[in-house]
Amino acid sequence: MTRTDDTPPAWDERTQLTTFLDYARDTARAKCDGVSAGDACKSLLPGSPLMTVSGLINHLRWVEYFWFQVIFLGEEDQGPWTEEDPDREMRVAVDFPLARLLDEYAEQSARYRELVAGRALDEKAQRAVRGGLHVDLRWILLHLTEETARHNGHLDILREMLDGATGS
Repeated sequence: MTRTDDTPPAWDERTQLTTFLDYARDTARAKCDGVSAGDACKSLLPGSPLMTVSGLINHLRWVEYFWFQVIFLGEEDQGPWTEEDPDREMRVAVDFPLARLLDEYAEQSARYRELVAGRALDEKAQRAVRGGLHVDLRWILLHLTEETARHNGHLDILREMLDGATGS
């Protein structure tokens, strides 16, 4: 897996926002290159037992689902989480091969890329978030870039702890 370049092919706002989100997504996938099935499920941080490579990739997948489909489009929430287990997407990830999680994340990213291409950045989400605020698509793209980049840092730490690999 090679990453896309973070330099956008055009300088309009949409292209810049989507280029950075794609770059962050590609970076997350690149950080998984060469991770064994066993290592993908290893919990290395005693204070964060759900923090595994598989768990983070599955979390990123479901976070995008939540923001695009549940909040932006207003669809019914079909995510794996429950009130009793709000981090279930990270817990169940170890039951699936990392390759499958990465494929599903890539396929979903492609669908959301198409969704974003057909919508105005100022379009408001169907569902409100904190305080009754209806965020716009621009905010969702920025939030997902931040979320993905933050978890890329977690993937960096896990990867170095697993096999010493750095960079990617």
